[in-house]
Amino acid sequence: MTLQGITEDEIVNYLVHTPGFFERNAQVLASIQLTSPHGQRAVSLQERQMEMLRDKIKGLERRIMDMIRHGQENEAIAERLHRWVRAVLLAHDDAILADVMLDRLRHEFMIPQTAVRVWGTASQPLRDGLSELAITQPVSDDAKSFAASLNVPYCGLNSGFEASKWLEDSAAITSLALIPLHHQGECFGLLVLGSPDPTRYSAEMGIDFLHQVGDIASAALARLLS
Repeated sequence: MTLQGITEDEIVNYLVHTPGFFERNAQVLASIQLTSPHGQRAVSLQERQMEMLRDKIKGLERRIMDMIRHGQENEAIAERLHRWVRAVLLAHDDAILADVMLDRLRHEFMIPQTAVRVWGTASQPLRDGLSELAITQPVSDDAKSFAASLNVPYCGLNSGFEASKWLEDSAAITSLALIPLHHQGECFGLLVLGSPDPTRYSAEMGIDFLHQVGDIASAALARLLS
């Protein structure tokens, strides 16, 4: 039998289905030379297998370390979120609720600037006696419509959104997270997170955390509705 007309697949199939071949021809294994992936030197089949095993072990070690690191990061985020929620729940005075919410957000999550506005809904307007609060200051119909159109938080560059003007130093803000606030399926406000870092909030980032923040803020601020 010659090699002429024999394909690599046929050779592979023969070796797979003939496990005794290398037992009967052990010298073949010893003579096989392969190129090392860590250089151009030739190595034996056994050495190549050991290198592959070491690479696999290193890959598994990296994955384990990544899992540990992500677990630690998630635990830290959960702890910060817990402290923020606790502070919001303890803010019983409506006059300071928004200030506490925003201040603790900045502190716990190192957010440079934050702001929020609420305007109520058609069925549940804002309660009386809140008109002097910064959180209830007038918002244009365009801004309300934009907030209502958001199915998910907006993350991206600050392209002159009206909501960015609510921030203390809006001129310094290059990226934003705009989080709609909902109560009983209707949008009644907008939470704004701003950063001078253009990469802090981007369209590619995950938004699960922002969803959580929005849900908590919505639940807390809904008490301002009639």
